Amino acid sequence: MAALGAVGLQAQEVVELPAEDLSLSVDFEPVYRIGSALGESEWEEFTAIEHIGFDGVGNLYVLDAPGPEAGTRVVIVDPAGQHVKDFGRHGDGPGEFRWPRRMVVWADGGTLIEDVMHMGYHVFGPEGDFDRMVRGGGGRDMRPDPVGARTVVGASWRRADDNGRSIVRFDLSSDEVSERTLVEAWVPRPGDEGRGAPESLEDFVDDVWGFEPALLFDVMPSGGIAFSDSSAYAIKLADRSGVISRVLRRPISPSPATEAIRQAERDRRLEEARSWEATTSGGGELREAGEELGRALAAARVTAVENMQFFPEVPVITALRATWGGALWVQRSAEPGSGEPGPIDVITPDGRYVGTLAPGTVELPDMPDAFGPDGLVAFLDTDAFDVPVITVRRIPAEIR
Repeated sequence: MAALGAVGLQAQEVVELPAEDLSLSVDFEPVYRIGSALGESEWEEFTAIEHIGFDGVGNLYVLDAPGPEAGTRVVIVDPAGQHVKDFGRHGDGPGEFRWPRRMVVWADGGTLIEDVMHMGYHVFGPEGDFDRMVRGGGGRDMRPDPVGARTVVGASWRRADDNGRSIVRFDLSSDEVSERTLVEAWVPRPGDEGRGAPESLEDFVDDVWGFEPALLFDVMPSGGIAFSDSSAYAIKLADRSGVISRVLRRPISPSPATEAIRQAERDRRLEEARSWEATTSGGGELREAGEELGRALAAARVTAVENMQFFPEVPVITALRATWGGALWVQRSAEPGSGEPGPIDVITPDGRYVGTLAPGTVELPDMPDAFGPDGLVAFLDTDAFDVPVITVRRIPAEIR
């Protein structure tokens, strides 16, 4: 029961899915491709794409944000891959970006963009016109709420009064963010209920744990939540108010975290941390006043990885997304150390297992970076010159 999380299952329907994979052989229709150093138009010369998302008619929104420097913009591309318009720019005024990091796109084309140096969120209308700046809370991995107006769903930030394992609905319809907790997820490290005010530089860097069960979630078309919070294959479905009514399970056990697997994970994390450390040293990605702090934080991050601890098992699920049609795409762990993406299970909204997609092909290189209406999916990659590229395809109706 601990592996399935803290929520008791006796009052909920448990749906047991088949143990054997059913391979899905489907075609992903190519729609368009934009970006790369060989782009035909200046508008598709992207620098550093932070986020992409679709609106309700299939327009793709691209947040191209090179950091706290000039060049930030949002690019809108229509369903045929044609440029619609750009909006937003670097600056200190209303609707101008200082360091945008994340974006949410609502179905009507409104956008929410987090700006870490403004310590708030820019809200733009469907035409890209600046509406207002919202101060206050907000969460991690925010997703648009398909039911509420200017509301989003995200995981809480880890703070003194919170363990960072809550799923919260944030209302950004006014100048101050209001929030309501929907789900309190299982806490894999009991007694780790957040931290107080930082007393040293190291306090800004979390302890690093390998194979810690992540809180994975997405918002269903009804406004309900699908989430996973343990090492097991257990997906919990909650309604819009947060009441859990169903748990989807497959009899796939987590892999033991052997010493060889732990060492491979430590080496991978160190490579990432040292790469991030290198980008803070004279690369121009941080303002001059913040470069010294950036280097110190990067060094603290490397130290944290060197001292990382491990959970005993590798979680089964690594990613969870919901399509606009309500199907769940559940990505499983690949063979530890392989460096390849894992297979993706497709499950209908009523809990029926459709089959499994084998990733790593041209059509499905990994879990899509964005899902859109009418089966649209977008993948973000880089070309041979390390320039951002976006490929949009259409998934067949039977797995939407």
